[in-house]
Amino acid sequence: MTSSRSTLYDAPGPRARRQNLLLTAVFLVALAALLWWVVGSLSDKGQLAWAKWQPFFTDPRVWETYLLPALKNTLIAAALAMVIALPLGALFGIARLSEHRWARWTAGTVVEFFRAIPVLILMLFANAAYSEFTEVSPDTRPLYAVVTGLVLYNAAVLAEIVRAGILALPQGQTDAAKAIGMRKNQVMRYVLLPQSVTAMLPAIVSQLVVIVKDTALGGALLGFSELLASVRPMSANYGANTIACFTVVAVLFVLLNIALTSFAGWLEGRLRRGKRSTGAVVTADAVEELATPGEHLGHDDLDDGRSPP
Repeated sequence: MTSSRSTLYDAPGPRARRQNLLLTAVFLVALAALLWWVVGSLSDKGQLAWAKWQPFFTDPRVWETYLLPALKNTLIAAALAMVIALPLGALFGIARLSEHRWARWTAGTVVEFFRAIPVLILMLFANAAYSEFTEVSPDTRPLYAVVTGLVLYNAAVLAEIVRAGILALPQGQTDAAKAIGMRKNQVMRYVLLPQSVTAMLPAIVSQLVVIVKDTALGGALLGFSELLASVRPMSANYGANTIACFTVVAVLFVLLNIALTSFAGWLEGRLRRGKRSTGAVVTADAVEELATPGEHLGHDDLDDGRSPP
């Protein structure tokens, strides 16, 4: 007879199940009432009229003129920020674990400084800096400012994710790698990073989702023509359908983030299956290749079980 007791908590009894059922019913009723009120309010204001939603289904100019160019700019800004912030964050995260005090303190100062500043302030500061000290044209300056702000802030956050992922590994992994003659950089590249990537992936993906959403800050205050910034001209040209425009833009953001998280889930599963299939076996040739000069292990010593000289 199998036990219904969970390893995390005790199975609820009859009284607890009735209470949970009652709370669920109350929540569903409250949610239905809230939705009814929202739909009724929108209907009273005429926001659910077909005329306000029709352009998104029947007029291709809405997509060709506003939504698709704005979506393209959002993807460009997010992709550039991801491509730059990921390696930069990994570099600073590894530097914070360095045995050299100057590297550890420098990386820690940079990470804590940019992690403490709101990303919007970084964007505004970058926009002012590009305006005063560079020859960047006003047309492309908002893109530069948005990407710079996103990179500075998210690289600092990703650095902490990388550092936490590496520190979460057992100390025995490092000790075993050093015992077979690996140098410090080899321990990091061949042992610690490959194992920590899978554990860090959910947190990294969450931060990448934040990057996609934070591109809207550039459209709100810097004039960057991304998805959120397309709402105002669309609403002005199509009968003040502000609610419809915001809804369509929100759906596009949701679809972008779902695609990103789905890809990350597929990648994580592939990495886990790859690790199970390989078995992570270190051969004698690999040990000899990774060992430091003067510390190579001979094949004879490995075969007869004798310790190396």
